[in-house]
Order: sequence, then C-alpha cells, then structure tokens
Amino acid sequence: MKKGNVDLIAYMKEAFYLPAVDVDRYSPLALAYIGDGVYELIIRTILVEQGNTKAGKLHKRASALVKASAQSAMMEVLKPLLTDQEMAVYKRGRNAKSPTMAKNATVADYRRATGFEALIGWLYLNGEYKRMVDLVKAGLKEVA
Repeated sequence: MKKGNVDLIAYMKEAFYLPAVDVDRYSPLALAYIGDGVYELIIRTILVEQGNTKAGKLHKRASALVKASAQSAMMEVLKPLLTDQEMAVYKRGRNAKSPTMAKNATVADYRRATGFEALIGWLYLNGEYKRMVDLVKAGLKEVA
C-alpha cells in the first residue's frame, strides 16, 4: 500500500538543511559517485522485488549488472536515446580523469561506465526519476 509520495531529493534537502546547488556545476566524478549508488539501488530494488531469495544470489545477479563492462554495454545502447544535454553530461563523465580503475575492466569500459554513472547521478540530482528509470530499463532490455 502506498503512503504519501514525496520528492526524495527535495525532502532530503529540507530535512538536512542542504543548500540549493546548480547540479551542472558538480564535477563529473561527483556525479558518477552518486550515480553509482543510485544505479546500484535501482538494480537491487528490481532484483528484490522480483522475489525473495538468498542474499548471495541477489549479490551475484546485481554484480553482473553493475560491473563496468555491463554499464559500458548499456551506454552503447542508450547513446542514440540521449538528449544533447544528457550526451554532454555522459561525455563529461566519460572524459573525466579518475584516480582509480575498476577491477577486471578495460580502460574504455571503465570510462564509458563512469560516463553512464555521471548521467544517472545528474538525472537523479535533477529529480528526473522517470527519465532515469526509463533509460535504465531500455539499457537492461539489451544487456540483461
């Protein structure tokens, strides 16, 4: 049963007295940082809502979808669907120089995954939840 719906970001800003910020001014790696967590939460939510199962099995399924190579493959599917502004955010993330590197990922996959995460973070922080979920759904349809 649904309880009162709230805009999560707006509510958190109010509850924690967070200042209004122009999301376009965030660094691409900051966007990727939040986008990584949001994408993982989307995947975990999908998996848990598909049915109760052992945590180890859930983790294995989630890991296959959140790894850099899977995000990179999703990004190749999503690029034609992006607006000019979304593509610009993706490219900022993809081109950002990260001090770390994912395990078992090529440099190209890691960069595309960082761009994907930056895009997810940007959409989330802008409250574009429907667009974010629609893009993830389109990407998963091709990759999962």
